[in-house]
Amino acid sequence: MASEGQLDYESILCVKPEVNVYRIPPRASNRAVRAADWKLDAPDWTGRMRVTARGKVAYVKLEDKVSGELFAQAPVEEYPGIAVETVSDSSRYFVLRIQDDNGRSAFIGIGFGDRGDAFDFNVALQDHFKWVKQENEFKKQAQAPDSTPKLDLGFKEGQTITLNIGQSKKKDRSRPQSSGGLGFLPPPPGGKLAPPPSSRATNLNTQPTAGGADTSCLLDLDSSNSNSAAPSNPTSSANNDLWGDFDSVVQK
Repeated sequence: MASEGQLDYESILCVKPEVNVYRIPPRASNRAVRAADWKLDAPDWTGRMRVTARGKVAYVKLEDKVSGELFAQAPVEEYPGIAVETVSDSSRYFVLRIQDDNGRSAFIGIGFGDRGDAFDFNVALQDHFKWVKQENEFKKQAQAPDSTPKLDLGFKEGQTITLNIGQSKKKDRSRPQSSGGLGFLPPPPGGKLAPPPSSRATNLNTQPTAGGADTSCLLDLDSSNSNSAAPSNPTSSANNDLWGDFDSVVQK
């Protein structure tokens, strides 16, 4: 992987003007590394640190402050990983695996006097390998673009679709039924409606008469009927007259 990065240009990820280098004892067990076991007050070397990248590989380079001569470098192919490890008791110290041109490797300790420098170093490596992960995913998608199932939205044979645009169903408006006495009365049997009483009386009063004689006759009948009272018992009066005449004949 490092050989592939040799063909790419080198980009600078982070530069710190001062870093301390420590010799660390060999690991006796698998327990976490502690910076307190180092001689923190007497670093073995002090210089400048540059973090660069060629392709997908990052390089931690330790250089002389004045001349820029390379003291040691550590190629980093993944992070977190064996190339750069954190310690258990501080955020300012790391374990670095350095390599030479012959492929030999050794573990050293590095430390920063300021926590902000240690934070920048950590973030620079994290951001680079996030980009590497995205590039790998894009490459996989480009190599197998048809691996994901596609959604078939075409019409099958004989399948049709109907669109109703601008049409609405007409609602049947039923005639309101009468409730109580507020509705219309049904027509009489036979299909003929009788005229109202007011119109019939008006027709009788306004009907022209044929002659004056009929009018006077009607008036006489009305006056005679209204002025003369009917006898209370016409039958009894007639009978009395009849028996009276009979009695007079018998006596003779």
